[in-house]
Amino acid sequence: MTAAVEVRETVIHGDRVSLLRVLGPAHVWALGVGIVLVGEFTGWNFAADKGGALAALIVCWVVGLLYTSVAMIDSEVTSTVAAAGGQYAQAKHIVGPLMAFNVALFLVFAYTMLEVSDAILLGDTIVAKAGVEGLTHNSFIAATIVVLAWLNYRGVLMTLNVNFVITAIAYISIVILFFSVSPWTQGAVLKLNELVTPGNALPYGWIGVIAAFQFGIWYYLGIEGTTQAAEEVRSPARSLPYGTMAGMITLLIAAAMTWYVCASMMPWEYLGITYYPLWDAGKLTGSPLLENLLFIATLLAALASANGCINDAARAWFSLGRDRYLPSWFSAVHPRYRTPYRSILFLLPIALAFAFIADLNQAITFSILSGVLQYTFMSINIMMFRKKWPLGSIQRGYTHPFHPLPAIVLFCLCVVTFFAIFLGFGSQLIAMIAFYFLISVWFHFYRYKFVRRGDQFTMPWPKPQGY
Repeated sequence: MTAAVEVRETVIHGDRVSLLRVLGPAHVWALGVGIVLVGEFTGWNFAADKGGALAALIVCWVVGLLYTSVAMIDSEVTSTVAAAGGQYAQAKHIVGPLMAFNVALFLVFAYTMLEVSDAILLGDTIVAKAGVEGLTHNSFIAATIVVLAWLNYRGVLMTLNVNFVITAIAYISIVILFFSVSPWTQGAVLKLNELVTPGNALPYGWIGVIAAFQFGIWYYLGIEGTTQAAEEVRSPARSLPYGTMAGMITLLIAAAMTWYVCASMMPWEYLGITYYPLWDAGKLTGSPLLENLLFIATLLAALASANGCINDAARAWFSLGRDRYLPSWFSAVHPRYRTPYRSILFLLPIALAFAFIADLNQAITFSILSGVLQYTFMSINIMMFRKKWPLGSIQRGYTHPFHPLPAIVLFCLCVVTFFAIFLGFGSQLIAMIAFYFLISVWFHFYRYKFVRRGDQFTMPWPKPQGY
């Protein structure tokens, strides 16, 4: 079945140009897994600090359920509304302009803050390895963001080919570490039975498990970014579901292996505060080869994630400009490289500024907050989508099973995650919601008058049921 596809062109200097359709399922996988895999190298382990090693495992499974729901829902809607901007384009067609505007901001904020976190991690990792007194991470952060922005500027195919290679190397390093520590023989290297005992498995009880949701989401945060490639894949109906679901399976396996090795080698008190859990695990094996491999893999994972984040944030910003939700200047497509180059360049100094004023914990929290707001929208979005256009009324590239169960599970888990974030970062949560409320007021009373309302609905669908 072929899904309906939104294809729109931009006029630059009299020439009509659009984004290039050059990507396949492997590139979609590289975009999704590339953004997320860094969460195995750092981020997930802070869940152990909130609730202990067993809490980190519980949220690994439960949050995995949340993201499986995200991937299933996303695959159905995106393979039908195949446009740059992903969830923004979905919200525009299914809910309305105000929701679409907010969803695009959720995307830009989530990916830009994640890019900042990746750059800080990369700089800190190099400084830690060098061990040179007085060496700071600033130059490494700036070089990472600028070079990756240049790569994105030059073309999406080259960008995601690079992402595929470096993501694959980082993933293989986790597999090599896992089999190098004889996971089938407890006591040879791993000592899980000594570290996760009844006395310290859940040091803060079940409230610790709830609190661990805040960082447990780091296992998979960003897999929904595959939708941003919708307008640049050769066959959205085929490539997006395959790439997204394969990426989710890849991450579930990586998360399980990562927890098993790290929780078996480090007490939860240390695991919960280190910035380099997999690199530390490599050191603890006593093998210089594994230590260096995990060091390089940590850098590659951070690079792949930042690279994908620049790609996705630029597509969301570009889509806002194309629909005049922001000045249409941002919707320009490069006449040679066919990339949204003005959006890429505009977001570059913003990322640099946040990288030098925010610390890693704050950047991660802002990214998670925007991500969870977006997931909450997705659960509502799919319910409205199925109600307005039931199965059989329009062509779908993929139909997710068990509806509405994934949407209900997703919504409930988002509520739990919001509560967990409130426990640790209540003031940031309130500040961010206030920001989105004020920017919504600005859009409704000022910016919306510039939008061409008749151009908003671009899909060749029948009138929704009930209208």
